[in-house]
Amino acid sequence: MISFSLRLAVSGGREAVARLLMIAAAVAVGVGLLLSTFATLNALDRSNGRQLWMNTGVRDATATAPVDPLWWGARMDYYRGKTVFRADLAPTGPTSPLPPGLSQLPAPGEYYASPALAKLLGEAPAAELGDRFPGRYVGTLADAGLPSPDTLAVVVGRTTDEVRALPRAVAVTSVATALPADCAYDCYGAGVHGDRMVLVLTVVAAALIFPVLVFIGTATRLSAATREQRYAAMRLVGATPGQVSVISAVESTLAAAVGTAVGFGLYVALKPVVADVPFTGDRFFAADLGLHLPQVAGVVLGVPVAAALAARFALRRVTVSPLGVARRVTPKPPSAWRLAPLVAGLAELGYVIGRRPGSVDAQALVYLTGFVLVMLGLVVGGPWLTMASARAVARRTSRPASLIAMRRLADDPRAGFRSVAGLVLALFVTTGTLAIMGAINENRGMLNGAPEVRKAVVDTSFGNRPHEEVLPSVPDGVLARARAVPGFRGISLVRDNPARIGMAELGKPGLVPGLVTCAELAETPVIGHCAPGAEVAAVDPINLVSLVDASDQEWPAAPVSAAEVAGLPVRMVYATTDGATTAKEQLRTLFTKEFPHYEARLAEDWSSAAQKKLQGWRQLADIVLLTTLPIAGCSLAVSVVAGLSDRRRPFAMLRLTGAPLRLLQWVVGLESALPLLVVSALAIGTGFAAAAMFLKAQLGYDLASPDLTYYGLVGFGLAASLGIIASTLPLLRRITGPEAARNG
Repeated sequence: MISFSLRLAVSGGREAVARLLMIAAAVAVGVGLLLSTFATLNALDRSNGRQLWMNTGVRDATATAPVDPLWWGARMDYYRGKTVFRADLAPTGPTSPLPPGLSQLPAPGEYYASPALAKLLGEAPAAELGDRFPGRYVGTLADAGLPSPDTLAVVVGRTTDEVRALPRAVAVTSVATALPADCAYDCYGAGVHGDRMVLVLTVVAAALIFPVLVFIGTATRLSAATREQRYAAMRLVGATPGQVSVISAVESTLAAAVGTAVGFGLYVALKPVVADVPFTGDRFFAADLGLHLPQVAGVVLGVPVAAALAARFALRRVTVSPLGVARRVTPKPPSAWRLAPLVAGLAELGYVIGRRPGSVDAQALVYLTGFVLVMLGLVVGGPWLTMASARAVARRTSRPASLIAMRRLADDPRAGFRSVAGLVLALFVTTGTLAIMGAINENRGMLNGAPEVRKAVVDTSFGNRPHEEVLPSVPDGVLARARAVPGFRGISLVRDNPARIGMAELGKPGLVPGLVTCAELAETPVIGHCAPGAEVAAVDPINLVSLVDASDQEWPAAPVSAAEVAGLPVRMVYATTDGATTAKEQLRTLFTKEFPHYEARLAEDWSSAAQKKLQGWRQLADIVLLTTLPIAGCSLAVSVVAGLSDRRRPFAMLRLTGAPLRLLQWVVGLESALPLLVVSALAIGTGFAAAAMFLKAQLGYDLASPDLTYYGLVGFGLAASLGIIASTLPLLRRITGPEAARNG
């Protein structure tokens, strides 16, 4: 029976082969995208695992071992908006632990850099970057210690005394291999993108796969009427329902098996492309984009089985009664209960607001089921909306084309909606994606501070003990070199205040002010100015460390002379420039080299990690839009053509009875345009609602008004859809000739 089914599947000439190829192509696209999504999630896990060693030194991150201790001092550095991980190491003996990616520890005066950082060191002026790292470059960190080929990391060899003087320096006897329980402040390799990226990729997977499944279903139903009649004829000559089911399942399974094999090839071809997409802000190693055996087995076995089940479901009328096909019995009208999944999905997303689960797995489950229910609800409820709209229009129109089209839609709304289901999902995905991205961009896109603040460099301790790390003084030579940097504008030294001078004047109980001479404050007006006649100001150090624009702030006078303040230790160095990146990076390098236990920061550093994640999410949004819209367009074209092919005989009969071709074209156009416009309006509204609830529950953001990009994409999508529908109308002339009206 199976061999007969295989022979029958390709015995229908070019039409049968074209149908099989179309189904195989749809399956191949779906399998390729699904495998690429699995591989991306796997790469994310491997990437996170290879950066765990960076957490060495964090409390409870490392176990004890009977080896020589290793003094470890880690910090984050920055260069032109890029994050640089730096570890200063000093072994105390030959058995000190070794970080991954190194064959030996660097000696004092040596350092190892990641390939990306080594390349950057060769390109950037030493005064901007290279001078920060003492000693000479002796080798590269291997991939085993790098989460990405774009990772900027350096391991510097120092003496024990040099490392012990650094903030947060500790002696360890092992390298971290697991994520500590508390990573609030000290974790550098926490896989900071991992949790949210798993969540986002999970939702993206559903957004990508759902339109593909619709495309597969549409392609599977290509020439469905012809096949149903063929199977019905088999029933009439004695074929059993089981035999018909086997024949239909073999045909779809054959195409699905071929498509699955091609999909694996597509996945292999896409690996270099996916690896170069910075989902997390950095690229993946291509070798990390692998698949687990259960994933491969699930796709290899699951896709053909799903195709067989879909074929069995699609042809269920044939197996019940062959006359049901021959007579074209009007299907039972859909009920309003079809909207239940849509309502349930929105209710689930709304329920999570204020009740967000604590674990990432639980969050992924809640949001995935919510978005999937919404998309399922749009697909399942679309026929009911199509029927209700068609009946409403039919009651208010008297034109022949409108009456015929609306009557046909009301009689079989499933067929009418099926042609636009992919586009409706694409509009939902487009609306939800751009609404989420717009809100994230509005809340995180301007984290670099006010324009004048972005010209400043602040150098201070950013450890857990910020007030315990102070400079005895800043040498005049360092100040002279800072003033010699092209683009330098001014510098203020914020002095330590052990006597708590000016606390009452500042008026912030519990906050010990910093002391700045008014002469220096006049050089850096972005941090405020002195009261008239004052020599020293009591300033809020938190404002300065946070790089807040305080241009209008008048700081109270501190009851101390400028000469007395000049003898106090320095808590913070605040320098301003003309805004040129070169000037800021040269000052940062100078301060890092001269004051190694301080950390020099720019305003953009505070948001660099957030900007990287934001850029990754923008990449995901682009991928979702560029994938779903073409697939939805293909689904629409295939569905309209399939519908014309299935109805060639009824249309031919109408032409023989005198119906003009233009009337039939209007009928086809209205049958496709009405469900497209009606359900698209619901999809757009649902997309905004789902995005608003996701933003409020997960990020605490309000929905932002979409920009012109959204309206342009929606307008283009609807116009392109109507254009696709119009482009298929000329086929009516060819397929509705007199020969199509013959019985047979």
